Parts: sequence; structure tokens; C-alpha cells
Amino acid sequence: MTARILVVDDIPANVRLLEVRLLAEYFEVITASSGAEALDICETTKVDVVLLDVMMPEMDGFEVCRRLKSDPATAHLPVIMITALGQVADRIRGLEAGADDFLTKPVNDLQLMTRVKSLVRLKMLTDELRLRTATATSIGLANILSRGDNGSDLPAKVLLIDSRAEVFERIRSKIRGEMELEFVSDPNAGFFQAAEGNYECVILSTVLPNVDPLRLCSQLRSLDRTRFLPIILLAEQDDDPRIIRGLELGVNDYLVRPVDPHELTARLYTQIRRKRYNDQLRASVTQSIEMAVTDSLTGLHNRRYLDSHLQTLFDRAVARRRPLSIMIVDLDRFKSINDTYGHDGGDDVLREFARRLRQNMRGIDLICRFGGEEFVIVMPDTEGAVAAKVAERIRAEIARTPFSVGRQGNPVEITISVGVSSVKRQDDSVAALLKRADLALYEAKKNGRNRVVAKAA
Repeated sequence: MTARILVVDDIPANVRLLEVRLLAEYFEVITASSGAEALDICETTKVDVVLLDVMMPEMDGFEVCRRLKSDPATAHLPVIMITALGQVADRIRGLEAGADDFLTKPVNDLQLMTRVKSLVRLKMLTDELRLRTATATSIGLANILSRGDNGSDLPAKVLLIDSRAEVFERIRSKIRGEMELEFVSDPNAGFFQAAEGNYECVILSTVLPNVDPLRLCSQLRSLDRTRFLPIILLAEQDDDPRIIRGLELGVNDYLVRPVDPHELTARLYTQIRRKRYNDQLRASVTQSIEMAVTDSLTGLHNRRYLDSHLQTLFDRAVARRRPLSIMIVDLDRFKSINDTYGHDGGDDVLREFARRLRQNMRGIDLICRFGGEEFVIVMPDTEGAVAAKVAERIRAEIARTPFSVGRQGNPVEITISVGVSSVKRQDDSVAALLKRADLALYEAKKNGRNRVVAKAA
């Protein structure tokens, strides 16, 4: 995982210390010595996470954070505030200013890195949603960000999973009237309740007899409907190893007992605000582009969307010096399917093929129906050799499992040919990238079909 981290501190020694730690983890680091300089960098430069000192002259970290979060252009940037102050009131003030996290000097290396990596993962998800939003706007759709705030005035539903009912009573008394808190003491029942209950945050205790709470976190993250559900770990004193491991597994935040009610409320609001923002992006993207850029038969993106979005993904990969690969997939002898079973039978095959593609690709991959029986898959952060292996896995799965066609469910064997190409390090373009994949597909067809051919970058 790589990312650009902005370190803001008016003391050079503090900047250098954080810079060395981050560089050792292969992050790209840029620095600022004042709040004004930090704001200027965030406005003009791509930044993934801001490490922000609180005690600075002229403009303190609280004010910098407030300005970043109030500007729509930078509101999505994760901010970790770092200070020598350890009072709860300062943490609450930072969270209320919009900070995503708050660390106290001297900063523990493991906590720092797990926090940064966790927020980088979150930023990558938000960036992808914002990027797709921008694509929708660029092709003439309404600006979705100008819409309402997706029910932000409604009270949030929060689930507490803890073996002790008295913990529920204490927390409920602290947030009474601000959020709807529900409680379950059985971790297994809690997992299913979290999946079915339309919650906006889960508070998970580390005190669960006979159950590993981190295993429960992993299960929640592996389920589609709870993959983006914020999780706050409620930990015991001296439970740092479990907290650090939890953050690596995707826990969003944590609190250590005894819990301050104001800090609990502030951290809950931080997670809920972020979830509602990302939920709004997802919902708005879906609503805005469904008709304009979705293939009505397969439900995949269409060529119109690909033509606009591929250039954006290409430019981003080049700017970040990250790999990007594409596949062009063609169903072999598809005309014979239409001739034998009619166009309805052909449509059955295309719909099922699209479903299998979705099952075999990642959420960040872009799958498009290019036209007819031809499909294009864009794979960010993927080397050509890896893309070729994925293509071969899909080819084998398609060839191995017949398709069910028509009302009678006739089994029909289908094969595919795939051309793969990846972005060159120098002197490349979207047109050239597509051309190489198309030539590779032609070679696969020419050499007998039902095969994958990759063109080296």
C-alpha cells in the first residue's frame, strides 16, 4: 500500500521523526511548517492523509482541521491530529473539528502505522466513489454532490455487542436522545443482527467469552452488506496488541475503558458522518448514471462510461506510477447461439456471463459491455502478469460450467477468448493500451479460441 502523507508541524525535529517513520513504510511524505502552508498544499496537491500537529503559532491544528473539513474540495481528506496534550477535552475538540483520529505524543509507532494504513484504505474507497461521481458529471449528468445529505437529520441506529448488560445501560444513558442504541449479548446473534438491522455503526466489546472479537470483525468485513459498516472496538486497558490487530483487520476506531461519554459521542458521530457521506456517493452514483451509462441487458457499465472513465483511470495510474491492466473478452462463436436459440437465448448467455464476471472480479475493477458479445475489464493497481492469471481463471471457469439457455434450461457450452495488456512505463496512451489488448484478442481467436493472450507492456 502506497500513499502520500502530509506531515504538518512547526517544529522541524518532529517533522523529521514522523517523516523517517513513514518513509520506512514506503509512504511518500510531504511536509508543511504552518497551518496556512498545509491548507495551500491540500488545495493544490494530491494528499491521502494529513498528520496535523495541534499546537502551532498563528493557526492551530483545530482551525486547520475545521477549514479542511468545511471546504468541499478537501472535506474527504482523512486527518489525524497529533499533540502533546492528553486531555479528553482536547480529543473531543479535535473530533468535533472534523478530525478522523487523534494521537498523543510520543506517538506509538504501531498505532501510528495502523491508523495511517486504515485511513489510506478508507481514502482509496472514497476516491473511487468520488472518481465515478466525477465521471458521471463529465458525461453531462447532474452534479450529485449538490443533492441532500441522505437523511443526516435522522437519528442513527447503533448496535452494541457486549456480554455485559450493564455496559449497554451505561452507554445508552450517555447517548440517550441522540442515537438509537440496540444491544445483543450473544456474538453470533450479533453478527446476524448487524447484517440484517440496517445499522450505521457497531460497537464491539473485546470482552466476549469463548469468542474472538477480531474473528467477528473479520466476518463482518467479509460480508457484502456489512463490508463498509463502521466498527468501533470497545477495549480494555493495556489491550494495545488487540487494538492494533483490529485496526489492521478493518476496525474503524476504538475506545478504551473507562469511556468518556463526550468522546464516545464524538467518535460515533465521526463514523456515522463518514458512512453517510460514502453511502450518499454510492446511492447518487447509482441513481444518476444507471440509465445513461449502464447496459440494460447485463447491468454492466456500457461503452459510453468506459470511454470517459478509462482515461481517468489511465491518467491516475500514470501520475501515481501504479500499474493498470485491461482485458478484452469475447464470447467464442456467439452467432451460433443466436442462430440456434434465438436472440432470447443469446441474451440469457450474456446476462449469465456478466453475472460470472462480477463474481470473479474485485469491487474496484471496472467491467463494461463494449458491444455485442465483447466485454472490457479495467483492473487498477494490477500488473499484466496478475491480470493474465485472473483472465485464465475466468476462462477456465466459463469453459468448465455450461450455461443454461431458454425456458427449457438447455445446457450450452461456452468458451471465451481474452486479450490482456497493461500500461507501459513511458509513452503510452489509452488508445494504444486498447489496441494492444485488441491485438492480443485477435491472436487468441486466430490461434484456436478458448485461450488468453497477453501483450507485454
